[in-house]
Order: sequence, then structure tokens, then C-alpha cells
Amino acid sequence: MFDAEEQSKQALWCFEMRDRDHPEVRLGRELQLNIVELRKADRLGQLPERLSAWIAYFEHWREDTTMSTHTYAPVQRAIEKLRALSADEDARYWAEAREKALRDEATLLLEAREEGRQEAAREMARNLIKLGLLNDVQIAQITGLSVAQIEAMRTSGTP
Repeated sequence: MFDAEEQSKQALWCFEMRDRDHPEVRLGRELQLNIVELRKADRLGQLPERLSAWIAYFEHWREDTTMSTHTYAPVQRAIEKLRALSADEDARYWAEAREKALRDEATLLLEAREEGRQEAAREMARNLIKLGLLNDVQIAQITGLSVAQIEAMRTSGTP
């Protein structure tokens, strides 16, 4: 995420909201944004033990040898819960079904957004064709549609 040379040794980031004109005035901790770069934090190993234990859990949850070395009680409970869920066939089925449903929903939303973008581009192209001020290449450059799509719109009379 933060890959510049001077940022390569830091994995935990805390952003605060401040006033532009009076930077000494900040909003409280409630509006802080804390970001942990998991892979970098795991690699650097410089964070407090509790946070490192959770990062290791999220990064290595499938590795039994790594997980068995953690002694932080909340992480151990999470590992036990995960193992119990994995062992219970019915619970695993429902967990996988939920995960699949979440992925499907994300895919549908992504497709809907893309369809909306395409429709907006076609609408813009129709309006530009109606204006009659630009050629097909220019309209294609503006809308992101192909020249062939613009030509098809123009010849089919869909402006």
C-alpha cells in the first residue's frame, strides 16, 4: 500500500483529521483511521505482541504449525472456533455458502456498475452524435467506446 522507500519500514498507520487552517485543532480518536498492512507487518515483526498475534492469525490461519505457536488467549479461541467450524460439516457447508453468496453479491455489484458505466458512455455517444460536431474517432476517444460501436450507433439510427 505504502511502498515508497521511506515508508517501507512502517506497517501501522494512524491518520487523524485536522483543520486545514488550524492544524493544531484535531478531531478526537473516534475519527482516527488506523490501517495495518498485514503482509508488511507480518514480515517486519515490529508491532506489539497482541497485534502481531492477530496479524499472524489472519495471514497464516491455514498453517497449523504457525498457529500452534501462538499463546495469546483471544487468538487461541479464534483458532479453536475456526477448527470447530471446519470440523463440523454442516457449519462448514453454511460458512462456505455464505462466503459464496458474498462473492456472488460482490460480482453482481461489480457487473452492475460496469453496465451502468457502459450505458452512460452509450448515452453520451448518442448525445454527441446528435450534436453533430464531432467525428466517430473523437466520440470514441471521449466516451471510451470503440469506433466500431460509434459507427454502429450512427448507422442504426440510435442517436
